[in-house]
Amino acid sequence: MKRFLLSALVGFTITADALAGGVLTWPTPPLPPDANPAAIPVGPCVGWLNHFQQVLEASRKIGKVDLIFDGDTYSINGNPKGDHGGIWGPRYANLNAFDFANPGDATQNVLWRLQNGQVDKLHPKLIVLLIGGSNLQSNTPEQVAEGIKAIIQEYQKRCPEATILLQGIFPRRELPSDAMRLKIKETNKIISAFGDGKKVIFLDFGDKFLKPDGVMTKEILCDFMFPRPSAQAYKI
Repeated sequence: MKRFLLSALVGFTITADALAGGVLTWPTPPLPPDANPAAIPVGPCVGWLNHFQQVLEASRKIGKVDLIFDGDTYSINGNPKGDHGGIWGPRYANLNAFDFANPGDATQNVLWRLQNGQVDKLHPKLIVLLIGGSNLQSNTPEQVAEGIKAIIQEYQKRCPEATILLQGIFPRRELPSDAMRLKIKETNKIISAFGDGKKVIFLDFGDKFLKPDGVMTKEILCDFMFPRPSAQAYKI
């Protein structure tokens, strides 16, 4: 069903602005407190702002982006140097897909990226969003949901043609009775109300990573504190 949903929403031709020869304007202040506007690329990446610029360049080089993955470490890009469990090429390469997900990003980081050019001149048909996990330590479920709602609204403003597939935050910690697991459950309950079944579709499949009794195994998410997806988790 999930594979059909992805294919149905992005498996057709759309008209996108021609970007060949276009000029990209990089973000300008105000920047987050730890920003380094004077940083210049040395090697593949120096500093988060250069990384952001390089991601923008890469996204424009593919010419047309129909499918966007966005969020934190656990959306699709669990390892930025990895192969997404071996499924990226076979499943997404022919869908004009691009992965903007950035390891460790909180909701405010994604919101900043959107407000500073991430999707300018892009016309995606589907946005797969998984965010909020990095906010759990310092924010209440209501606050995390508020940040997620702001991202949805920003995407809708900048990409009005797109459908948003909003994923529930993945489980973490070994036992279902853990306070963090309960906090995730409460957050997911709140954000599930953001789905209207049309332009925003809520999908929570976190239970697929767990045993029938709710216990998490490291074979699936590798780390109880920060659930880094294994190849098996990516296939799920």
